Amino acid sequence: MEKSSIILKLKEIVRPYVKNEEALDHLNENTDFINDLNINSANLVDVILDVEEVFDIEIDADSMEKMRDVKSALAVIEEKLATR
Repeated sequence: MEKSSIILKLKEIVRPYVKNEEALDHLNENTDFINDLNINSANLVDVILDVEEVFDIEIDADSMEKMRDVKSALAVIEEKLATR
């Protein structure tokens, strides 16, 4: 799956939890889920659960800890998709 496709899916996944719509409109690899999109840490867990469901992958606790921004989320998703 191409990186741009993953980013588009990720954008739709995080949309319900975002408190900063303007930052969502400009989402890129450097976007931080908590600091830029104002997603609280409880909702970040929901985002990760949604990522697992949408991409049909399982994200372990170590990988979950890494998923603080779009770039690290992409890396985790790509890694998990490759080993599926």
